[in-house]
Amino acid sequence: MKLALLLAAIAGATAFAPSPAAKTNSALSALDVDSEFANEIGVTAPLGVWDPSGVLGRGREEFERLRALELKHGRVAMLGVVGYLTTYAGVRLPGLEDVPCGWAAVTSGDLPFEVAGQMAATLIMMEMANRDVTGDSEFPGDWRNGALDFGWDKKSDEWKKNKRTIELNNGRAAQMGLLVRHGFE
Repeated sequence: MKLALLLAAIAGATAFAPSPAAKTNSALSALDVDSEFANEIGVTAPLGVWDPSGVLGRGREEFERLRALELKHGRVAMLGVVGYLTTYAGVRLPGLEDVPCGWAAVTSGDLPFEVAGQMAATLIMMEMANRDVTGDSEFPGDWRNGALDFGWDKKSDEWKKNKRTIELNNGRAAQMGLLVRHGFE
């Protein structure tokens, strides 16, 4: 028994041993990558450019793709947080008064099939409609398509960068909020 405990302790301790440095095939050093992306939207104090997995070394195109995904997931998460808080406050659509809030609505079986179908159809329609169809977008996630402006084009570049950073950080917070909420349910 003592031998088994000793072996388990040794095996557990190897999890904290330093691993050999991985060789990257990128010619960019970490400093070059950090300075290249230091002025991007969403780079804020105190972390600055934080890339523990080395994604930035894959290049600008991969960064732009992942940033567009982060923005999209952040927007969906913000809608999810608002939806959760609304239903948790007791606001329900007519006919859905008995449906619980959160994941319990999905797992309890109280959610009518028609509502689940409407949710799926809405997701599909949003995925098809929220695209840059004109090719005139200023940045990934700019889905105005020449139809909506609300004065965006009249604002300064600094103001636009600030608002985009706020949206990105709010999306990050919403994603973490949903993750924590799922953990507590």
